[in-house]
Amino acid sequence: MFTGIIEEIGLIKAITKKSDICLFEIAAKKVLEGTKIGDSISVNGVCLTVKKMTTRSFQAELLAETRSRTTLSLCKKDSRVNLERALTLSKPIGGHIVAGHVDGMGTIKRKVSRLKDLIFEIGCEKKIIKYIVEKGSIAVNGISLTVCDVSVQSFTVHIIKQTLNNTTLSDVSNGQKVNIETDIISKYVERLCPQKKYDKIDSDFLRKSGFTQ
Repeated sequence: MFTGIIEEIGLIKAITKKSDICLFEIAAKKVLEGTKIGDSISVNGVCLTVKKMTTRSFQAELLAETRSRTTLSLCKKDSRVNLERALTLSKPIGGHIVAGHVDGMGTIKRKVSRLKDLIFEIGCEKKIIKYIVEKGSIAVNGISLTVCDVSVQSFTVHIIKQTLNNTTLSDVSNGQKVNIETDIISKYVERLCPQKKYDKIDSDFLRKSGFTQ
């Protein structure tokens, strides 16, 4: 489990494919501090298990399911990736609870500058949109962000300079795919209320169901 606060940007040193398994070697420094074999590291929002490591890099395996559902399948040698170590009891939760289980991929539709912020509009499938609420939390490439607006096919987020400078969001362009993980509370609400029919989980639904005031 993670918080969506990126600790550093790693660099993919090598990608080795064997049958249904793909092995990533990622150069890193900060996330290796205190890390051991078997620990979890979020790579662009995808929870991966450290298989091997040195003082300057770590290796992790990607199964076919992970590659088919995430943008890691699009990564190449020298691609930059967001990295975060798993949450510990001594670590502040500066973002929100991120499981590292990507729901699907979104597409950057447009980027607009407004004052000191950069606004990203991200398009995604209806099956993902239904879990996104205005002012709720969302993880984009593993980054904890706050949703500004939601439409039928897309949502927007404001990116401050600090986030832009310290994550790979500075690399993305229009049309590029990004990993999306919605806030886990929406999935639990749906599970707890299977008999109810609704098009989306929004702030009004959460209030009427007693989850918020």
